[in-house]
Amino acid sequence: MTAMTKQNKFRKPQGLPSKQQILEFIQTSDTPAGKREIAKAFGLKGQEKIALKKRLKDMAEEGLIDGKRTAYHRMGGVPKVTVLKIVAIEDGEAIAEPENWAPDSKEKPPRLVVKDSKKIAAVKRGDRILARNEETARGWIAHPMKKLPARTEGLMGIVEMDGAGKPWLAPVDKRVRDSAPIGELGEAEAGELVLAERMGKSARSKVKVVEVIGDPLAPKAFSLIAIAKHGIPHVFPQETVAEAERAVDLPLSSEHREDLRDVPIVAIDPADARDHDDAIWAEPDGKGGYRAIIAIADVSYYVRPGGDLDREARKRGNSVYFPDRVVPMLPEVLSADVCSLKQDVDRAAMACHIHIDKDGKISDWRFTRAIVRLAKNIAYEDAQATIDAGDAPEYLQNLWGAWKLLFKARQARDPLDLELPERQVRLNDAGVIEEIAVRERLDAHRVVEDFMIAANVAAAKALEAKAAPVVYRVHEQPSREKLLAFREYLATQGKKFALGQVITPGLFNRMLKDISDPAEKALIMEAVLRSQTQAFYGPQNAGHFGLSLGSYAHFTSPIRRYADLLVHRALVDAYKLEQPKPNIDLPEGSGLSDRDKTALHQITDAISQTERRAMEAERDTIDRYVAAWLSGRVGETFDTRITGVQGFGFFATIEKLGGDGLVPVSTLGREYFTYDEAAQKLVGERSGTEYAVGDRLKLKLAEANALTGALKFEVPDSDGARIEPRGNRAPSKKRSHQKKGPRKGPAGGKGKGAPRQSHAQGQRGRPGNIRHQGRKKK
Repeated sequence: MTAMTKQNKFRKPQGLPSKQQILEFIQTSDTPAGKREIAKAFGLKGQEKIALKKRLKDMAEEGLIDGKRTAYHRMGGVPKVTVLKIVAIEDGEAIAEPENWAPDSKEKPPRLVVKDSKKIAAVKRGDRILARNEETARGWIAHPMKKLPARTEGLMGIVEMDGAGKPWLAPVDKRVRDSAPIGELGEAEAGELVLAERMGKSARSKVKVVEVIGDPLAPKAFSLIAIAKHGIPHVFPQETVAEAERAVDLPLSSEHREDLRDVPIVAIDPADARDHDDAIWAEPDGKGGYRAIIAIADVSYYVRPGGDLDREARKRGNSVYFPDRVVPMLPEVLSADVCSLKQDVDRAAMACHIHIDKDGKISDWRFTRAIVRLAKNIAYEDAQATIDAGDAPEYLQNLWGAWKLLFKARQARDPLDLELPERQVRLNDAGVIEEIAVRERLDAHRVVEDFMIAANVAAAKALEAKAAPVVYRVHEQPSREKLLAFREYLATQGKKFALGQVITPGLFNRMLKDISDPAEKALIMEAVLRSQTQAFYGPQNAGHFGLSLGSYAHFTSPIRRYADLLVHRALVDAYKLEQPKPNIDLPEGSGLSDRDKTALHQITDAISQTERRAMEAERDTIDRYVAAWLSGRVGETFDTRITGVQGFGFFATIEKLGGDGLVPVSTLGREYFTYDEAAQKLVGERSGTEYAVGDRLKLKLAEANALTGALKFEVPDSDGARIEPRGNRAPSKKRSHQKKGPRKGPAGGKGKGAPRQSHAQGQRGRPGNIRHQGRKKK
């Protein structure tokens, strides 16, 4: 068959061919196919040729074809310049794959090692980059040119059908307001929760369904939404599970470990805990102090550097805890069984021996590998009840006695003391919400917390004493910019804050202690919290401002945090705690690998990012559960506290329950409200009514959307009338376009395009038509 015959075969009188049709033509053409040959084959003329030129350029940028204008070829390798997606962080290096991979065979896409570049910020899993690529003897290398915006952000939603039977994707992310037309529905059906991706580069392009998740309101679906949205790895590769099962057979002998099985060590944990990282013991030293042991699961013995287990643990960075499930960092055979410290069972542990003097200071420490056999696994509530009843066993009385000394030293240190309530969602066996409440803070929690802090400090100092690598937990003091904003805010409240003084946690504590009014105290506490920096992991010490400590590392939770595992490995090296080589198919050595030592910056950046990802996913899921819990109480009035103020309205949270919701300024009546950014408040121009951060007030729940986690409140005595924009700025072109008429979509209506609000968003009120509200007069 001649090339012309093949071209006739591909003639498409309907117009511009798809990318797939172009690829098929290039692949089957006997001669090189340029733009002219492609246009002729598909019968393109005039404007269609111009559109073809743009499509060919896009295909070249995506790596589907080479970029030669005279004759295009389908790419079988990686283009010199193309878009890559970061798929993993391994051994401190980012690994990427071509975002659009369409090779001639079913081979897997090539993996490229992304070299560090000062041109772009540190990349994380899921990021998109434009890179210059080269093939070397070691494989493909990518040199980043720039970071690209995410293509799939917010593309999780509910399939909805409009009046014409066309499918739309209604997002479940409360930050995303637009529905998107679905170009490829696949096997998804109306009402199902799906994961989708855009079919083009435009933010308005159609999307295709890539995964069907199922019923969005089914029990335990909310955590699945967060897992998919945030890209959290939750299925262990087969090779990872296989290595975990081999590790179970590692021998455990007192011949090479300190035998602590006769010591009554106990683990105090939540009642529903499945993994037990830590256990504690103490006894008086006869001089007013205590000797203590903090026994931590010896995860480094089972998870060896360079193995499949290690790579997967590093990729995950940490376990993620949802009300209905745990996404563990390690396979359950290790996390919930072999590594978990359990009552009456021999377990491998890393033992931190410390001496607490009569002033509560840690005067001595040493680390050993040990065998422990816990005397008890006890819940916080049970331990507290036993202590309160006055009939606690000696081992608990000793723990409380040692803790009182640690607490004494803590008070002298004066760390940041903010009362931050933690919401707890309780589900029944069917996954249905039974209760949402604020978790009670007991002395039992403080006992364990202060023992863990002592062990973490000891680990950091022990490694510093050997000049060994340390993965520090760093919390820097507030930046000057944040302190300036804090000072400006306090000035609006009639309070002074001098920047020339030494900034310490105690400074904030004293400020809060002097405030007797609960509403005012909550307001200032919110401001203090906003002034703080975010903690992170790093190999260079900058202290921990919040805890008022000079050196701090995470050592006590290696089952659920990769940072702690790295600290354990460093201790193995520094104090020569290596165990004999096992006769099992596992990597040798349980200390830090050479690659770990040289790549700590990259590794700590990566695990800091996975920690933030987990926090966001957990918070999103709690918000959805709270919204689901409240969905049956719409119309009720609640005691709330304002947590944030913007020009378009204010956010409030229900006291003793949580659940942040918006009160749009458009619902506050016909009065104009100005926004005082420095004071973080809205002020009514006629009445002087103020809504400020920290204020307590009664609000009526207007909407509760379980799919997005969004709540909407109203002031009970407001007339709810909407107001028009004011000010001398004209509406944007986008706003003017929207005023031409309602947009067609699942909610019905006339005109073109998707609705600005969707069923999945609960028809949330938008403040866009009053976006000039709150601007001060000049």
